[in-house]
Amino acid sequence: MWLGKFLDLKDDIDSMASEIKKEILTNLKKSKLTPLEFTILETIFNSKELSGYDLIAHLDNHFAGIWIAQSGTIYPILSKLKKTGFLLSKPVKSELGPLKKVYYLSESGERILKLKVNKNFGDQINFIENFLIDLASLFIHSSEKELKEEDLTKKIDEVLESLKKSFSNITTGISSKFMIIQTCPKCNAESIRKDAAFCAVCGTSLSLKTSDH
Repeated sequence: MWLGKFLDLKDDIDSMASEIKKEILTNLKKSKLTPLEFTILETIFNSKELSGYDLIAHLDNHFAGIWIAQSGTIYPILSKLKKTGFLLSKPVKSELGPLKKVYYLSESGERILKLKVNKNFGDQINFIENFLIDLASLFIHSSEKELKEEDLTKKIDEVLESLKKSFSNITTGISSKFMIIQTCPKCNAESIRKDAAFCAVCGTSLSLKTSDH
């Protein structure tokens, strides 16, 4: 979920080169986005293209039960984002056979999304850090009775362990998105480690594959 209130795009558009700015202004008919609208654009961008049904499933996973995406909310937003130039759609054949409509970002929508994320990434990370600290503090002090020092220490350790697990999942999740699968030039075994120097099956140097080209 993109954090904050309405995301004003005016300053971002103004900072672009004149020709790109002219194109953005021509194609985009909306200068502010709600956090949910921006989150929808991010979700579709990360998946390249999504149907409304699959988008709802992605959003439900994204919000982890805190908020449930409803078709009556999502489809009107998709229609509005398409009408205002941020999204395009096309029919594709579904796994079951019938055609389904999938949405993807327009060139202008993708440009403004990338600019906004790059410009505000650090602030969003700081917001998340402050939020986690405040949430942890609230959880630690949320007991109905005052905790003894020993119990307080246990609860702090519980919070730290939970955060440690979450950070591990985040690191693994980010790394897995950018893993490059290498194929051994000798035995054709696959290695998912981007930096692997030798094949884990036969020991052949994986640099041989590079030197062959």
